Amino acid sequence: MLSRTADHLFWMSRYTERAENTARMLDVNVQTGLLPQSAAVAEIGWHGLLSISELETSYQALYGDISAVKVLEFMVSDTDNPSSIVSCLRAARENARAVRGTLTTEVWETQNQTWLELQQRLAQGDHKDDPTRFFEWVKYRSHLSRGVTVGTMLMDESLHFMRLGTFLERADNTARLLDVKFHAVESDFMGAAQQRDQVHDFYHWSAILRSVSGFEIYRKVYRDVIKPERVAELLVLRPDMPRSLHASMNEVVSNLGLVANAESAATERLAGKLRAELKYGDIQDILASGLHAFLTRFLDQVNELGGRISRDFLLPA
Repeated sequence: MLSRTADHLFWMSRYTERAENTARMLDVNVQTGLLPQSAAVAEIGWHGLLSISELETSYQALYGDISAVKVLEFMVSDTDNPSSIVSCLRAARENARAVRGTLTTEVWETQNQTWLELQQRLAQGDHKDDPTRFFEWVKYRSHLSRGVTVGTMLMDESLHFMRLGTFLERADNTARLLDVKFHAVESDFMGAAQQRDQVHDFYHWSAILRSVSGFEIYRKVYRDVIKPERVAELLVLRPDMPRSLHASMNEVVSNLGLVANAESAATERLAGKLRAELKYGDIQDILASGLHAFLTRFLDQVNELGGRISRDFLLPA
């Protein structure tokens, strides 16, 4: 396969997944913003969301003070923000158009229809009138794109590069969401801190779990009240949780092995080490050494892995 083709397929999937994850992060902030809290606490939540995508400087240059309405505008419909939902879905559609002949009709039509319908929804102000409903639509279109891809594409290198992009992006975004949300909440994982409002905590952690489609899964796996350390375990170490770091890295390693070439041994080794750390890790050890430090290091390694994949298989960054 031409590296140019692989590059378009890889980034088409990454941008589609990124749009979905941006919608998930925005939705959890909208949901937690409905809880009783001071304006200062609410601002911290929106500030944390910007820090997830490393967009604080860009946002402040354009909008100044942080507010829910301005952050939503910046992260949903601002074309000057390369990580906004509109920018991601436009980039996904343009990458799909560049390799139209490689895609099945169903995959192309799904990407194209998503872009056309997005423009209509933004023009109608759907993201302002009912943000949660709009975010559900973004997630649905991403689910549809993945399902059509798996259901209609030939199981060759094209599909493997698309899956590689999807799960590398998912690992990155899940780690960012966890890092910001756990860092922002004053919960003591070791159980020896101030008493917190249990009702507030329940709704907060429920919103985080729902943002990664993990609420029902948590109930099924743990059959207990929602505890921060178990949320961390579910989203970091559980291989059967679809959006966990472990499950994402399993897919990255698997698809990377299917497209391996003579130059990619070091890249495969890095991916394997990352997966092994999650496979044999223990959540208590991670929490004891610091979840923030663990996730920061994981994000650095995922970023390095993405760079190595670009170097070994795709066009130069």
